[in-house]
Amino acid sequence: MKRGARRRRIRAIVVVLVTPILVAAAVSGYYYGRYSVLVETRLRGERVRLIPRVYGRPLTFRPGLSASPEDVVQRLNDLGYTATATPRRGGEFAAAADAVRIVPRGGSNARQEVRLTWRAGADGAAAGGAIARVEVDGAPVADVALDPPLLSALATPERERRRRVPLAAIPLHVQQAVLAIEDRRFYLHPGIDPIRIAGAIVTNLRGTRGYLVGASTITQQLARNFFLTDAMAEEQQSGRRSFRRKLQEQFMAIVLETKASKADILELYLNEVYLGNRGSFALHGVAVAARTYFAKDLSNLTVAEGALIAGVIQSPANHSPFASLERARERRDVVLRAMFDSGYLDAAGLEAAREEPIRAAARALDFEAPYFVDLVGATLEAEHPGIAEGATRLEVYTTLDLNLQRAAQDAVRSGLAAVDRTLARRRRSARPQAALVAVDPRTGEVLALVGGRSYNQSQFNRATSARRQPGSVFKPFVYLAAFDKAAREGRTDVTPASLVLDAPTTWTVNEGEWTPSNYDDEYDGLITYRRALALSRNIAAIKVAEQAGFSTVAALWARTGLGKTPLRGYPSIALGVFELTPLEVAEAFTTFATLGRQLPARTISRVVTDRGTAAAAAPRGRVIAGPAVTYLVTNMMRSVLNEGTAASARAAGFAADAAGKTGTTNDLRDAWFVGFTPDLLAVVWVGLDDNQVLGLSGAQSALPIWTAFMKRALAGRPAARFQAPPGISEAEIDRDTGLRAGPGCPRPSMEAFLAGSEPAAWCSLHQFQ
Repeated sequence: MKRGARRRRIRAIVVVLVTPILVAAAVSGYYYGRYSVLVETRLRGERVRLIPRVYGRPLTFRPGLSASPEDVVQRLNDLGYTATATPRRGGEFAAAADAVRIVPRGGSNARQEVRLTWRAGADGAAAGGAIARVEVDGAPVADVALDPPLLSALATPERERRRRVPLAAIPLHVQQAVLAIEDRRFYLHPGIDPIRIAGAIVTNLRGTRGYLVGASTITQQLARNFFLTDAMAEEQQSGRRSFRRKLQEQFMAIVLETKASKADILELYLNEVYLGNRGSFALHGVAVAARTYFAKDLSNLTVAEGALIAGVIQSPANHSPFASLERARERRDVVLRAMFDSGYLDAAGLEAAREEPIRAAARALDFEAPYFVDLVGATLEAEHPGIAEGATRLEVYTTLDLNLQRAAQDAVRSGLAAVDRTLARRRRSARPQAALVAVDPRTGEVLALVGGRSYNQSQFNRATSARRQPGSVFKPFVYLAAFDKAAREGRTDVTPASLVLDAPTTWTVNEGEWTPSNYDDEYDGLITYRRALALSRNIAAIKVAEQAGFSTVAALWARTGLGKTPLRGYPSIALGVFELTPLEVAEAFTTFATLGRQLPARTISRVVTDRGTAAAAAPRGRVIAGPAVTYLVTNMMRSVLNEGTAASARAAGFAADAAGKTGTTNDLRDAWFVGFTPDLLAVVWVGLDDNQVLGLSGAQSALPIWTAFMKRALAGRPAARFQAPPGISEAEIDRDTGLRAGPGCPRPSMEAFLAGSEPAAWCSLHQFQ
């Protein structure tokens, strides 16, 4: 009896002990299977996840290009090239005071040694700032094109920045910095670290830190932030840490370690880890952090820079160099000490890294041409709908010239700083914005685009979305309509030398009276069309439009297809009283650079997927007017820079053959300048987002930005000049009377005419002077 009772007690004890074990095993098996499916699904999805990449046009070096060795190094950083003492493999370079050696990984000279040299100055450094010689394997060449620069991955709907790189491309010292500070025993534990957990418990019980110490491994962090995102979202919403979620995280980490290698886990972590925000974008991964914090490719980070990025992981809001340089430096030094304690640094390396100053690149995100990339994303969706569906590779090759983009961003930044100073002297606290669009007028390709003062502060793209009155920028189309109509009617009395009375005038509009005025209330009396356009005389432009017919001007503009609403034939049409975006203004002015054909703006050259390549079709454009009549206006716009409202560009050192037009709305709300050479066209707008009065003219605010950009953009390029098309003749005229210049005329000038429309009469005004 006693023996039977003993057996029953033993069986009961076994049941009590074994049942929880069996239940735990069953629960563990259930969750292991469930989490295994989740892990495998996410890992498989991550390996094939489509991250669309956007590239600029290939980087090209040639003799005469305005670029210092430092500029070239920066451009090679953009391409992800690695600095070495002796470049041997594709994607490596070495820089000296007056020479840079490169081994391209792509382009026509891949794997060959390219050598760029500069003339040495007295101190041995490069002199002049322009490349003197380009060699390939020791032989001089006219130019060298490298591989296209990666601008960015297209932004996700969650507005995240990612730049996925394999573990082999992440420098060892960056990996070591992260391991030293986040998980020193990463390669020893099975996903959770019992030793670290025990140490954290003891530290927290002692209370010596003033805060609770965590014990999460890298695998746990990855499980929490990549696999358990729903649980994390619930925890953040509730505002409390969940013990259940912690157990999930630890169990998921153990499962993850059985499904992926340590290398795979570390690679995924380094590409996914959250490293703060820049503007409205969340930054994920060490590659994006390198670009954002230091404007460097990941491969070129120093030990100190890698340590700083590793230090940001704990608390991006506190340790980012953009939040506090002092806190970032303190945290960086903690990481460096951890690297020393882990054996990754010796004493000399530790000291050298500590002494390195932090050089955070405050504008690095802007250097990725973010306004342009946003436009590319919208264009891709519109022109290639569904192209990403089912694709595992998507590469978008664009028209952007990264060198010109840098020049554009610098010009906008410095130009707005000057505008700020001007407004401050006038005791105004307004903060104006600007947009710049540069295109190749021969193709419509967008070469540079800046949509505002700072993308970090505002993602509103003023280049494509700010609709403002073009004002006087529209006037060239008034003269084009007049010449086009006269040519169609066979008239020879409407030419650039024709006279128009520039004097106060009143027009009757809708049974009311309208009396516009010139800027600064200056009037010239009888004035030639050329001078009227060069000096941007409002009254003269309205009278030219009146003579041609206001409806004629509206009909010519309708051929461009630009703007949201069709124009009506009122006198105010001559002063640009309607709305356009800067990009639309650029498209419109390709008409003059191409002598009559208006080209749509293009941003995408080709799209490559795993299914093939979709090349962009060459734009046909719209014929707005004939080449000869268009050339008359283009030739007249040369005077805007040479002697008119934009003459300050010449005084500032801009010497290229160019044509252009200032633009200022009547109430000084918007300021414009659009100007072009035969192969480069740029539009600049300056104004206030709330559409209040800026108080500055186009010549005062937009022209300096245009001038700074064009001087830098054209430096080192062969000088191109406008060529007259067939049907154009020239005659020397007196610019006061518009008649043929005689011996006594003090200011004769050559004027272009449609053949047969040259003035027959000679100037008699100056014959007795």
